[in-house]
Amino acid sequence: MALDQSFVGRTYPPTAPYEVGREKIREFAEAVGDANPAYIDQEAAKELGHPDVIAPPTFVFAITFKAAGLVVEDPQLGLDYSRVVHGDQKFVYTRPVRAGDRLSVTSTIEAIKSLAGNDILDIRGEVHDESGEHVVTAWTKLVARAAEEG
Repeated sequence: MALDQSFVGRTYPPTAPYEVGREKIREFAEAVGDANPAYIDQEAAKELGHPDVIAPPTFVFAITFKAAGLVVEDPQLGLDYSRVVHGDQKFVYTRPVRAGDRLSVTSTIEAIKSLAGNDILDIRGEVHDESGEHVVTAWTKLVARAAEEG
C-alpha cells in the first residue's frame, strides 16, 4: 500500500545532541580508508584553519540516518522497514563537522513517491550545533520495495 502523501512536509523533533569525538572521527576515517591528516592530527587541522580535527564528509551519515529513524519508526506513516533499501545520499555543508561539536538533527519528509509499486521516501536532515549554527543538510532517499505477490 502506498505511503500517505499527507506526511510530506512533516517535521520531527530534533534529536538529543551527539558529541563528536576525535576518536570517533579517527575510527571512521580509518574505516573508510581516508588518510587525510586533518582527520587525525590536530596540528594538521589547525594548519588548514580548523580549531580541531574535522570529520570526513560522510561521517555525518551516522547521525542523520539515526535521526531519520524517527521518520521510519513513525507508526502512522506505516513504512515496512524490512523492505527498505538505501537509495541515495547527498550532503551540503556550511562548515565541516569538528571534534567537540554537539550536533542535533531535525528531520523533515520532503517527498513521497510511488513507482512500480515501490514507495520512495525523501528525508531532509538539518544538522545544527548547540549554538544553533547550521552545519550541514543531508538528504536521504529510502526505497521500500513492493511486496512480492503470492
